Amino acid sequence: MMPMPERTGKRPGRRIAVIPWLVILSLFVVELFFYTWCGVQSMKVSYEISNAMDRHNELAMLEKSLTIELAHLRSPQSLSELTQKQFKLQMPTREQVIMLP
Repeated sequence: MMPMPERTGKRPGRRIAVIPWLVILSLFVVELFFYTWCGVQSMKVSYEISNAMDRHNELAMLEKSLTIELAHLRSPQSLSELTQKQFKLQMPTREQVIMLP
């Protein structure tokens, strides 16, 4: 007579039933990490867009002020004041002007 195998209390089919649950659980964990990563990347991109918009507004204001300053510096009155203050130049008198034929 053949000896009967010892029973350990475990069913052989039980191991096969656990594997699909482990696969499903693993997929769920991977999906959870992916979802979290997508959320973090979305927030990071939104902060970068916000910073870029702030920088754009700052540069637009600088451009506007420089355009106004350039227009002011190109005006004849401004040039006249600048030459008198910085370079101590005066308007020429009639005797200093030479007319060319």
